Amino acid sequence: MKVCGIELKSNQVILTVLEKQDDDIVIYVDLKIKKISLEDDECNESVKLFFSQVNSFLEENQIQKIFIKKRAKKGNFAGGPVTFKMEGLMQMNFICEVDLIAAATVNSYEKKNSIEFPSELKKYQVGSYLTALASF
Repeated sequence: MKVCGIELKSNQVILTVLEKQDDDIVIYVDLKIKKISLEDDECNESVKLFFSQVNSFLEENQIQKIFIKKRAKKGNFAGGPVTFKMEGLMQMNFICEVDLIAAATVNSYEKKNSIEFPSELKKYQVGSYLTALASF
């Protein structure tokens, strides 16, 4: 099963794809595309392009499920309005299911497990990688 862990930051969707094999081994899939940006959330063409890029990524990489790390809706660490727009657009994709994972769940998973990060993983992908791992 191929899953995509997602962390939303500013106007970017940070992507990490993991594949769980029949023997329960989880493998990091190092893809060329690691981020998709929504350049101008007030421009209809930009929003449509973002939506198209997300759907193309999911289809080309045969993603079976997306897991998005939740952001707070209010308070000091609340997610920005653009991240919620991107989340909604991803939930409307035509390819696969989308689940939201609480940040506390991801943090708890990280504390309870000794995690070895793949050498190919970019530093900015750590959050999306942990989100995907916590989904298994």
